[in-house]
Amino acid sequence: QVQLVESGGKLVQTGESLTLACKVTGIDFSGESLGWYRQYPGQARVLVAAIHPEGSTYKEPSVRGRFSISRDNSQEMVYLHMNNVQLKDTAIYSCNTVQWTSLVPLTNSWGRGTQVIVSS
Repeated sequence: QVQLVESGGKLVQTGESLTLACKVTGIDFSGESLGWYRQYPGQARVLVAAIHPEGSTYKEPSVRGRFSISRDNSQEMVYLHMNNVQLKDTAIYSCNTVQWTSLVPLTNSWGRGTQVIVSS
Protein backbone atom coordinates (compact mmCIF):
# COMPACT_ATOMS: atom_id res chain seq x y z
CA GLN A 1 0.00 0.00 0.00
CA VAL A 2 1.65 3.23 1.11
CA GLN A 3 5.37 3.37 0.44
CA LEU A 4 7.67 5.91 2.06
CA VAL A 5 11.28 6.18 0.99
CA GLU A 6 13.49 8.80 2.60
CA SER A 7 16.87 9.88 1.32
CA GLY A 8 19.45 12.61 1.62
CA GLY A 9 20.72 12.15 5.14
CA LYS A 10 24.44 12.52 5.67
CA LEU A 11 27.18 13.77 7.91
CA VAL A 12 27.31 17.56 7.98
CA GLN A 13 28.98 20.26 10.01
CA THR A 14 27.13 22.70 12.22
CA GLY A 15 25.92 25.67 10.22
CA GLU A 16 25.66 23.79 6.96
CA SER A 17 22.53 23.02 4.97
CA LEU A 18 21.03 19.93 3.42
CA THR A 19 17.75 18.77 1.95
CA LEU A 20 16.02 15.51 2.73
CA ALA A 21 13.66 13.92 0.24
CA CYS A 22 10.76 11.54 0.64
CA LYS A 23 9.10 9.65 -2.16
CA VAL A 24 5.50 8.76 -1.33
CA THR A 25 3.47 6.29 -3.33
CA GLY A 26 0.24 4.42 -2.76
CA ILE A 27 -1.78 7.47 -1.71
CA ASP A 28 -3.62 10.38 -3.28
CA PHE A 29 -0.48 12.44 -2.91
CA SER A 30 -1.83 15.84 -3.92
CA GLY A 31 -4.73 15.53 -1.49
CA GLU A 32 -2.75 14.58 1.61
CA SER A 33 -0.93 16.58 4.23
CA LEU A 34 2.63 15.38 4.68
CA GLY A 35 5.10 15.62 7.50
CA TRP A 36 8.67 15.08 8.51
CA TYR A 37 9.48 13.50 11.85
CA ARG A 38 12.72 13.01 13.67
CA GLN A 39 13.69 10.44 16.23
CA TYR A 40 16.53 10.61 18.70
CA PRO A 41 18.04 7.36 19.97
CA GLY A 42 15.74 5.69 22.45
CA GLN A 43 12.93 8.21 21.94
CA ALA A 44 9.70 8.44 20.00
CA ARG A 45 9.30 10.22 16.71
CA VAL A 46 8.45 13.91 16.90
CA LEU A 47 6.90 15.94 14.10
CA VAL A 48 9.20 18.75 12.99
CA ALA A 49 7.39 20.06 9.91
CA ALA A 50 4.23 19.46 7.93
CA ILE A 51 2.66 20.79 4.77
CA HIS A 52 -0.97 20.98 3.71
CA PRO A 53 -2.11 20.28 0.13
CA GLU A 54 -2.83 23.99 -0.29
CA GLY A 55 0.63 24.99 0.91
CA SER A 56 0.19 25.94 4.56
CA THR A 57 3.03 24.69 6.73
CA TYR A 58 3.73 23.83 10.32
CA LYS A 59 7.15 23.86 11.96
CA GLU A 60 8.12 22.72 15.40
CA PRO A 61 9.47 25.63 17.45
CA SER A 62 13.02 24.30 17.61
CA VAL A 63 13.35 24.41 13.82
CA ARG A 64 11.46 27.60 13.03
CA GLY A 65 13.64 29.99 11.10
CA ARG A 66 15.99 27.19 10.09
CA PHE A 67 13.93 24.46 8.40
CA SER A 68 11.31 24.60 5.69
CA ILE A 69 9.15 21.99 4.01
CA SER A 70 8.02 21.79 0.42
CA ARG A 71 6.29 19.36 -1.88
CA ASP A 72 6.28 18.47 -5.55
CA ASN A 73 2.97 16.89 -6.41
CA SER A 74 4.02 15.99 -9.94
CA GLN A 75 6.84 13.85 -8.58
CA GLU A 76 5.09 12.76 -5.37
CA MET A 77 7.97 14.10 -3.31
CA VAL A 78 8.14 16.02 -0.06
CA TYR A 79 11.32 17.77 1.02
CA LEU A 80 12.75 19.02 4.28
CA HIS A 81 15.18 21.88 3.79
CA MET A 82 17.52 22.12 6.75
CA ASN A 83 19.55 25.30 7.16
CA ASN A 84 22.07 26.20 9.83
CA VAL A 85 22.00 22.69 11.24
CA GLN A 86 22.90 22.23 14.87
CA LEU A 87 24.03 19.29 16.97
CA LYS A 88 20.47 18.84 18.22
CA ASP A 89 19.38 18.08 14.66
CA THR A 90 21.23 14.77 14.71
CA ALA A 91 18.48 12.16 14.33
CA ILE A 92 16.76 9.69 12.08
CA TYR A 93 14.31 11.59 9.88
CA SER A 94 11.15 9.95 8.54
CA CYS A 95 8.18 11.11 6.52
CA ASN A 96 4.51 10.24 6.71
CA THR A 97 1.05 11.46 5.88
CA VAL A 98 -0.49 13.54 8.64
CA GLN A 99 -3.92 14.65 9.71
CA TRP A 100 -3.78 18.41 9.35
CA THR A 101 -6.08 19.36 12.20
CA SER A 102 -4.25 17.24 14.75
CA LEU A 103 -0.84 16.82 13.04
CA VAL A 104 -0.72 13.14 13.93
CA PRO A 105 0.46 10.50 11.47
CA LEU A 106 -2.26 8.79 9.49
CA THR A 107 -0.49 5.51 8.92
CA ASN A 108 1.71 3.23 10.98
CA SER A 109 3.57 2.19 7.84
CA TRP A 110 6.92 3.92 8.22
CA GLY A 111 9.90 3.90 5.94
CA ARG A 112 13.42 3.23 7.10
CA GLY A 113 14.15 6.90 7.55
CA THR A 114 17.36 8.68 6.72
CA GLN A 115 20.08 9.55 9.20
CA VAL A 116 21.42 13.04 9.69
CA ILE A 117 24.55 13.44 11.77
CA VAL A 118 25.71 16.93 12.66
CA SER A 119 29.23 17.40 13.93
CA SER A 120 31.02 20.46 15.22
